[in-house]
Amino acid sequence: MRINNGRYIILMALIVFCHATGRCQDNAKSSLALINRIIPDQAASFIVEDLPAKEKADVFEIESRNNKIVLRGNNGVAVASALYYYLTHFCHCQITWNGTNLNLPKPLPRIPERIHQSSPYPYRYYLNYCTFNYSMSWWGWERWEKEIDWMALHGINMPLAITGEEFTWYTVYKEMGFSDNDLQSFFSGPAYFSWFWMGNLDGWGGPLPVSWMKSHMLLQQKILQRERDLGMKPVLPAFTGHVPAAFKTKFPNARLKATNWKNGFEDTYILNPEDSLFAALGKKFLQTQSKLFGTNHLYSADTFNENEPPSDDTNYLAKLSERLYKSMEEADPQSVWVMQGWLFYSDRKFWKAPQIQALLNAVPNEHMILLDLAAEIEPVWKRTNAFYSKPWIWNMVHNFGGNISMFGRMDGVAAGPAAALHDPASGHLVGIGLTMEGIEQNPVLYELLTQQVWQNESVDLNKWLQFYTLNRYGILDSNLINAWETLRVTAYNGKTIRDGAESIVTGRPTFDSTTVWTRTKLNYPPKDFLPVWDYFIAAADKCKYSDGFQYDLVDITRQVLANYADSIHAKLVRAYRDKDRAAYKKYSDEFLQIITDMDSLLGTRKDFLLGQWISDARSFGNTLDEKALYERNARDLITLWGDANSPLHEYSCRQWSGLLNDFYKKRWEKFFEMTTGSLDSGKEFDQAAFGKWISNWEWQWVNKRTDYPLEPAGNSIEESIRLYRKYNIEIKSGY
Repeated sequence: MRINNGRYIILMALIVFCHATGRCQDNAKSSLALINRIIPDQAASFIVEDLPAKEKADVFEIESRNNKIVLRGNNGVAVASALYYYLTHFCHCQITWNGTNLNLPKPLPRIPERIHQSSPYPYRYYLNYCTFNYSMSWWGWERWEKEIDWMALHGINMPLAITGEEFTWYTVYKEMGFSDNDLQSFFSGPAYFSWFWMGNLDGWGGPLPVSWMKSHMLLQQKILQRERDLGMKPVLPAFTGHVPAAFKTKFPNARLKATNWKNGFEDTYILNPEDSLFAALGKKFLQTQSKLFGTNHLYSADTFNENEPPSDDTNYLAKLSERLYKSMEEADPQSVWVMQGWLFYSDRKFWKAPQIQALLNAVPNEHMILLDLAAEIEPVWKRTNAFYSKPWIWNMVHNFGGNISMFGRMDGVAAGPAAALHDPASGHLVGIGLTMEGIEQNPVLYELLTQQVWQNESVDLNKWLQFYTLNRYGILDSNLINAWETLRVTAYNGKTIRDGAESIVTGRPTFDSTTVWTRTKLNYPPKDFLPVWDYFIAAADKCKYSDGFQYDLVDITRQVLANYADSIHAKLVRAYRDKDRAAYKKYSDEFLQIITDMDSLLGTRKDFLLGQWISDARSFGNTLDEKALYERNARDLITLWGDANSPLHEYSCRQWSGLLNDFYKKRWEKFFEMTTGSLDSGKEFDQAAFGKWISNWEWQWVNKRTDYPLEPAGNSIEESIRLYRKYNIEIKSGY
């Protein structure tokens, strides 16, 4: 395929447009196809019927008829939600990223009377720009298809859809006369698109092959077609002013401003909205995007993501906002600007009430929706008069960086959305959503939040945790109920800390208890978590064939060992400061053994394999050079994040098998070797010199080529029990 093959582009655009306008859409066909993907052996037992279009809200119904289960909905998402309601409430099944129970009873349970559910939330938003890299960097269609089904089952109807957008920009700039050489330093590598799209960085991790742009343009078309077939309204990006550095040469009179994200990357360039080119470029971008991908008139735009505006003058901010919206309106009069409200949370020193109000009030209410991105942490709507009358969506951010840690605000998430819905001060609350930076962890939080899509009251956690436990493991067991009640008041109490604590294991080696991004403070005393391990081990024989139980037992065991490593670290620090070489050797060896055992444990589950992440990255390469580029991106994001001097190192750290032994353990081994040498020589250990050495070693690791296991090894239950027997008494006596 050639980039400028006009007939191909037009054909694909017509296909996408057809789906975007609903002309090719067949609700029953799409819904039946989803049922066949989810439960192929039982699909014949289900009938799909449409509900009248007169329904104002999304609605579904379920009933039994002639030994069949009838699922009705006013769109594919509603029908999929009806299916999931039936699977969870009548069959006690569950579908999560980390463990699935589809052990349906035979015969299928009948519905005693018709069930009718409607959603109080017109919009159910999903995804964060960061999710597309911290979790989705290397997804192909097979993985995306599963995720879209998960979205539909959980009621999502407003997903962010930014895959393949680099092709839109490539097309726009090539038509404007930019050469491939002009653009080479503009497009980032595939693991960094989120921050490229938000204007934080250019070029890092590149140069991006055109083959990637082509393949992901096609992938985006498949994603959007499936989402629209199911009745979703995807959110596509709009132009925010971010342009290539070569823009200065092509348009020397353009009003550009250099801006810097301050995380070790070079300046990026923003075109001033007052420049006439801004509106023209914004219009051209949306027109090109619509030809390629269609539109549902929802556009994401975040001008100042973690970048402070040049002025806090309210007139300036109002004009900027107005011009940005006008650039959307020029191309699409029905455009609705969907803005992440993260800037009002992350930079509250700048964004005071007058500045926020000026930015928002310049856009008509019906043409803007605000995302309260971290409402479960700090609801911005409460200090902005519900975003000054703009429609807004309550979101749970939950995870930062894709880190692995058992954490969440369970009680707050169970009560927050309904409390806002019924609060007279909440203004135009129009939705509920998930805006996590990374997924595929802590499945309980995501089941809990999406439970509320089809209800307007808060969740009674005392009842819901039993419901969750039965669906996840297939049995109601007192040990598991007790375990989840303990998890609720420990790992998931949501107190003290903003996001999940990391273990010192994944921190750059130091005698401090934390490093730059490795915050080890827990939101509970670690000894209070230990009964969870006892309860799960006690239930292991009953639940050993449950996929969800296997994942949870591994994750709980991992958390226990990660917490214990912090305790051993404190002991080896004391031994070093006391110059007790024997004790230092003892605790250093114990610390390294914990890492080894964690690696072995996590190797029993595909969820925790470094090898899959790197293999998926390499699979997109058509040449050895492309494969090497993608592997380097994959390694870098989860370790250094940038170059050897990156201030973001460890931000996206992962407790994964392969990474623990080959990266974290080797760093600690070098640290212990050098600090032991310091004890022997009597010289003070030079932490700064070590930091420089280790960062160079890390950069070498990022640029290595290594194959890691792609399949789990060992038995999750047996390995967890082995480690329980090895560590349980020792850990309990050590706290």
